[in-house]
Amino acid sequence: MPLDVPLVSPLVTVPQWSRRRILVVWALAAVPMALLSWVVAPALVSPAARDVDWFETLLLAMTVGLVWQGLLVLVLVYAEQRTLAWPVVREALWLRRPRSERGRVGGRLWWILLPASALFFVETLLPSPPSPAARDLGVFLSSETGRDFLSGNWLWLGVVVVLVVFNTVLGEELLFRGVLLPRMGGAFGRWDWLANGILFATYHLHQPWSIPAALLDSLALSWPSRRFRSAWLGIIVHSLQSVFILALVTVLVVR
Repeated sequence: MPLDVPLVSPLVTVPQWSRRRILVVWALAAVPMALLSWVVAPALVSPAARDVDWFETLLLAMTVGLVWQGLLVLVLVYAEQRTLAWPVVREALWLRRPRSERGRVGGRLWWILLPASALFFVETLLPSPPSPAARDLGVFLSSETGRDFLSGNWLWLGVVVVLVVFNTVLGEELLFRGVLLPRMGGAFGRWDWLANGILFATYHLHQPWSIPAALLDSLALSWPSRRFRSAWLGIIVHSLQSVFILALVTVLVVR
């Protein structure tokens, strides 16, 4: 089926967006995250603040930015479809089982998760530009200060749960693979998945050192989601990161 026509289901017509509109939506996600990371969070913490104070502020700022993306998804879908009924939302955001061009649905198509997950894991092993230690969650969690802060701290475990859920399910991932990707075929043709991956990588202005490695997300997240028209593929692969972070933080909280 040509990529320059609306993608139609029995319930929903998914329109194709112009490049300008795609970039506007990209900016609505990227700019708030960058401002929260580089302007708002530093402004709320004094230079003499403890490491704990800084990470509390930064994590809260990032959580706010990701929750905003979840709200943005709802606003965009409602403005387009004039309803938030689940059957419509499911089709509008490709929250459905993977399907092939030959009509196969689900089943063996889920096996694409294995190579996509492997590629996503390889991405984490690639060298990347150094990140500031003060902004590296891994450094904080591995420090004695970080371990003491999280020990028995169920409230902050809850904050981390909200952050990762909106990062890889309800916010970041749903916006890029659920809203943008299905609407990019008219503007980018057969390379819409690649354009989507590039937009996703460059969205990381709030942590620019991750942009080079994130370009591989075109293959690990965008291509499978586009090939089989299911945002669940990108959500599941990306959420492997969330599972790891939650497991680590939970261990530190309950120890």
